[in-house]
Amino acid sequence: MNPINEFNRSMLTGRLLDQPNSFIHDEILNPQFRYEVNHLLPYYILIEKVITREYERMGLLGSEALQNIMFLLDQIDPETLVGSPQGNMTDILFAIECYVEQNASNPITAWHLDRSRNDVQATAQLMLARDKLLEIVESLLELSDETHKLAQEHIDVRMPGYTHYQSAQIISVGFFFTALIEQLGKIIDRLISQWGSIDECPLGSGAMSGLELQWDRKRMACMLGFERPCRHALMGVASKEYMLLIGAELSTASVTLTRFVTDFMNWGSSEYRFIDLPDHLCGISSAMPQKKNLTVLERIRGKLAHISAYYVDFVMGQQRTPYTNLVETAKEGGSNFLSMLTTMHLAIKLLTHVISNMQFNRDRMDKICNQEFFGGFSLANYLTQQFDIPYRISQIVAGKYITSMIEHDRLPADVDQRLLQELCLEFGFPTVIKEDVLARLFSADAGLSMKQSLGSTHPDQVAALLSIQERERKIQREDLRKKKEQCQTYLL
Repeated sequence: MNPINEFNRSMLTGRLLDQPNSFIHDEILNPQFRYEVNHLLPYYILIEKVITREYERMGLLGSEALQNIMFLLDQIDPETLVGSPQGNMTDILFAIECYVEQNASNPITAWHLDRSRNDVQATAQLMLARDKLLEIVESLLELSDETHKLAQEHIDVRMPGYTHYQSAQIISVGFFFTALIEQLGKIIDRLISQWGSIDECPLGSGAMSGLELQWDRKRMACMLGFERPCRHALMGVASKEYMLLIGAELSTASVTLTRFVTDFMNWGSSEYRFIDLPDHLCGISSAMPQKKNLTVLERIRGKLAHISAYYVDFVMGQQRTPYTNLVETAKEGGSNFLSMLTTMHLAIKLLTHVISNMQFNRDRMDKICNQEFFGGFSLANYLTQQFDIPYRISQIVAGKYITSMIEHDRLPADVDQRLLQELCLEFGFPTVIKEDVLARLFSADAGLSMKQSLGSTHPDQVAALLSIQERERKIQREDLRKKKEQCQTYLL
């Protein structure tokens, strides 16, 4: 071991006369060190290799020194890298530097010349965020795939649709789930867009104002899987906007997904009884043996509720802070960032599992479709189109007809064309309505096919939309593949 290495090991700075004490080490530095070793170490090693390649390109390292450093960097893992207040101030980058210098066959005087931890840390954190974001996009595509299968199998399966918690119109299971697919597609598009907006490498920004050597920042960005380098040095180390951008999109997505999960929770209740889940996804009551609780849905909605809280945490961690590199914004402000990404990913995986195991009670849904007067909208349209009755009056007539039928405990199928004709006549509109026509207007069978507009619940429209959504998902998946490939095209 050479004396220069021994000196560096015992003294990292001439500014401080003492190392961190045991309290600071145990409560702050070591937890941060372990977090970075567990989640950021591979990125730090890649960054060190890229920097080492740059030293060689600039003529500051020979090939033998390069190979020696590369070999030593490959030896570093969570077991070999240990935080020490005396040896490396329990800092992961100092620990990497000390490990290489202490084990190098010859002194490497230029290694770590003209560089800062600030841009290295910013780059590693951003690399982790990009990779995790792609994992979430991939999980959303898997959720969309499973939802597509369910929707495709239930295009013609009727169910009651609700507005304001009241029976409104007949829809299909397939129609409802194409809405979920549509929302997932928009979420994926926005996340991919955000990924593109943060595809800028901070490495080479230095501490805040750039570096003094002629670093090839475009080459370094490319070697680390970035499209381009960040154009402004201060922005490279100061901006933690990517946490806010990703947090905002995932917060919005979590709100949307909780609304669908709430529907599933309602559908699985003992009052609705529209869906059921296999026993292995359910819980029981310790006191009420008749209960089968769909607790997995509560887990999903509960996990999704954390996402917005994490986003607010990032906002509070950054607002009113100076625009520069700070532990407050980078480490404290982002201390829950990985937790947010992990929680979101798990919630999506759980929801995918639920969708793939969801079973529908068709008889129960058909019963409601046949006992509620869903045809009121169709009746009002028919009266206006066929008898030139002003639409608002048609609505009143249809409402009175339905009210009278309900008061007499009659079902929609028990049509009474005479009652309807009398109501029309009260408003000065003589009509002749055939019984079979009225029966069709209130028929649950016609509830789906009577809708004709683009994007409606008509089975043909649902099938057409599913086909479009499938093509769009292929494009998104190809985009994901390219981005994952870009991240993995490391030179080293």
